[in-house]
Amino acid sequence: MWHGDELDLDAYLARIGLGSPIGGDGEGARERELGPDLETLYAVHRAHTASIVFESLDVLFGRPVDLDVKALEDKLVHGRRGGYCYEQNSLLAAALERLGFEVTGRGARNRSRGDSLLAVTHAVLVVTVDGEPWLCDAGFGYQGPREPVPLARPGHEVRQGQWTFRVREEEDDILVLCALRAGAWRDLYAFSPQHYHPVDYVVLNHYSSSHPRSSFVGRTLVQLPGEAVRQTLVGSELTRLHPDGRTEREAVAAEDLIGLLDREFGLRLSDRDAAELVRIHRSRD
Repeated sequence: MWHGDELDLDAYLARIGLGSPIGGDGEGARERELGPDLETLYAVHRAHTASIVFESLDVLFGRPVDLDVKALEDKLVHGRRGGYCYEQNSLLAAALERLGFEVTGRGARNRSRGDSLLAVTHAVLVVTVDGEPWLCDAGFGYQGPREPVPLARPGHEVRQGQWTFRVREEEDDILVLCALRAGAWRDLYAFSPQHYHPVDYVVLNHYSSSHPRSSFVGRTLVQLPGEAVRQTLVGSELTRLHPDGRTEREAVAAEDLIGLLDREFGLRLSDRDAAELVRIHRSRD
């Protein structure tokens, strides 16, 4: 379903830091064999979220966002760019499928912006290991999980570094991912059991990348779920979120933008993209 057979798996694993050869056993040898088991799922998910930054700069630049596996590989793997949920989770799904996992998609409704009812526009994955489903999501930006979250045990709290998550169940089999912040549980997003396919994400991606009411259109958005501090750049404001709920905000001048992306997010743009981003920000000062 996810065209994992088209993915250069070695290049992807090298991109996320799991592809280095060891001990003279030959190119691509690793400390352990990667297979469809829970240890591999944790390792790949954690490495992906730590290595591939969340960003939607192509939407800002007015470029089409292609979800074809080879296009994702060219951009996120070889081009060392980031992407937003449809790109991130489509690439992760292809890699996990190639490793032998059973992967299905879900459509989620964002609840992190208050009580407003928002459309289903977020893409997440459910991966089944030994009969147990796990929520996998590399595409919710700085608020999202860095590791898989169990779905078979609603209410079970999972600690990921200094951050804690759980999934709770509502009526009609709706599951809600929640994060603990400043002693209170906050809903991040909700999703139903309905399976989504890659073609469904193509439709959602079209809205998110082109509709004038999309939250991605017309603004800079770069995010990283750090181990301790989580960071988001929205427009020209950098926000750092701490596990205790504290937030720090900092205005970023156009001339400092490219250096900040490299230093804080590990994102290095081409000369062309860097110049375009600076031009856009200066035009709005």
